[in-house]
Amino acid sequence: MSMTHDRSSFYLDDIPLQEARERFSQALAAAGLDRPLGIETLPLDRALGRVTAEAVWAKRSSPHYHAAAMDGYALRAADTDGASDRNPIDLALENQTTYVDTGDAMPSWADAVVPIELVEPIPPSADVRHCDTIRIRAAVSPWSNVRLMGEDMVTTELVLPAGHVLQPIDLGAIAACGHDCVRVWRRPRVAILPTGSELVPPGTQAKAGQIIEFNSLVLAGQVEAWGGEPSRQAIIGDDLAKLKTAVASVSADHDLVLVIAGSSAGSEDFTAAAIGELGQVLVHGIAVRPGHPVILGMLDRASPDQEVPSRRSVPVIGIPGYPVSAALTGEIFVEPLLAEWTGRLPRELPTLEATITRKVHSSLGDDEYLRVTVGRVGNRIVAAPLTRGAGVITSLVRADGIVIIPAGVQGFQAGEKVNVKLYRTPAEIERTILILGSHDLCIDLMAQFIAFKGARISSANLGSLGGLIALRRREAHLAGSHLLDPESGEYNLTYVAKYLPEIETVVLGFVYRQQGLIVERDNPLGIQGLEDLSKEDVIFINRQRGSGTRILLDYHLTSQGIPAEAIRGYEQEAFTHLAVAASVTSGRANCGLGIQAAAAALDLDFVPLFQERYDLIIPMEHYRHPKLQPLLQLLEDPEFVQAVKDLPGYDTTPMGKRFA
Repeated sequence: MSMTHDRSSFYLDDIPLQEARERFSQALAAAGLDRPLGIETLPLDRALGRVTAEAVWAKRSSPHYHAAAMDGYALRAADTDGASDRNPIDLALENQTTYVDTGDAMPSWADAVVPIELVEPIPPSADVRHCDTIRIRAAVSPWSNVRLMGEDMVTTELVLPAGHVLQPIDLGAIAACGHDCVRVWRRPRVAILPTGSELVPPGTQAKAGQIIEFNSLVLAGQVEAWGGEPSRQAIIGDDLAKLKTAVASVSADHDLVLVIAGSSAGSEDFTAAAIGELGQVLVHGIAVRPGHPVILGMLDRASPDQEVPSRRSVPVIGIPGYPVSAALTGEIFVEPLLAEWTGRLPRELPTLEATITRKVHSSLGDDEYLRVTVGRVGNRIVAAPLTRGAGVITSLVRADGIVIIPAGVQGFQAGEKVNVKLYRTPAEIERTILILGSHDLCIDLMAQFIAFKGARISSANLGSLGGLIALRRREAHLAGSHLLDPESGEYNLTYVAKYLPEIETVVLGFVYRQQGLIVERDNPLGIQGLEDLSKEDVIFINRQRGSGTRILLDYHLTSQGIPAEAIRGYEQEAFTHLAVAASVTSGRANCGLGIQAAAAALDLDFVPLFQERYDLIIPMEHYRHPKLQPLLQLLEDPEFVQAVKDLPGYDTTPMGKRFA
């Protein structure tokens, strides 16, 4: 059945995730696609990671003969009865014993092996391997030091069951029992079609309005990891006819078609229309965040190379174009389907219980997949929510796991227990150091260096005050902070005393860094200081409330008598120094207060204004804990210190110095 080309009919009401899965499953079952796709026979050197389609039975025993288990002399155990230090027994070679190496077939008349180190040559000066007679001083029991035929496997014995994912050692077992190939389920062929006239291939110098196409790389990697054979197709522009032709073409020789983007209801979203004209749209719009505009459908295709063509159905999934939505759609729909087709169970991520670090709101009608970082702080596992935007691919890179907020739940309160599906192993979580607070490029540099020391850093940018509050709630191991006390002119100490009065804390110096105004290349507006921010043609980008940079700005604006309301853009907020620089690069603002290294990273000009001290605030219980020792040792690592010095605007003089 096909749908008519009525654009208004293709974006249906969002339906619950479970209902969408049921519709898709029913259509797959009706088409006979709810089971593995077929069997192929592979040589063992190509079968790693594949799933056995049939049980593997031993064709021969292993070993298939009685074999010597060590170097020594084969003999009849009965001939050694009564042997002792006082009553040694001599055995003549050829007639009563013979030398064997490990793995040699046992003579038909022998039933034991005496190890070579327990044998004395006769005469004593002879080579024990080339003597005429041996002397032994202990009796040997029957079949000692012998690998019996079939000790490992016996002919007709089950070696591996069907549905087993083949590991390296399995290949050895299959070969040992007489096979040189194995029957496995065929890998599904998956076509991946990126769409959008704005897309350009990776490596292209993208212009304004152009987007580098990488979703197909992510999906292809997922498909391969889950046992499929991905086939990335060329980018298709926003053209219904071209999209239909491409989808029809790949459906002829692929088992699954993934169409990326064009799944919403905009004027250039053609995926639903193309699927509807080539087959049937089962679902368009699922109550999942991120990932609302998912399309599930079936294509109706004639099977090629047949005198009387039969019809076959090919499932198709319209993948949302936002990268987080695309990756999660792969996890929700593609992975279970490939598991079914390859004869294995769907992937089950390890789960642990954690404490959510801040309040999270969620839509009542949707299942939300919330990305979090996870770590053990003291005796608690904590989960810190990451940026929720569907276009923030780095939130998936940094995510340690996913928290599912079910439809009907408005969210979680700070401190509430949640179940986290882990992307990383529990061992990785245990060695994770959580750093919350002010953003600094050196924290990213530290994460790079510490990885070689067996530890791992996970950080989130909450601002300096946010970091201290996280320490008070025992949600982090340390926080980065550069809070200036206007009265004393000192950094951080007053705030630590105020926000962490009952926690013994170390204030550890890290860096001095240059703060100033990040401005456009060549500074076309001639901005020289804070007094220029109130000019009519200047648009400012600010840092978020609670950040040390925001507090520093407000302090100097007050001291210079510059009202905040006189600055255009004062209410615009960015959460990192690099985000400030990106705002200037993009034209969202003309300038913003930030560090010199951020300006240099994006090839912008910089007007230096202040030098500030950035410290690491560490509760004493963590400062003394073995988990933090790799980080503390890094502060004395000459290579790391030099790498920080090489960044523009940094001074390492305070690094490692205790201020409290």
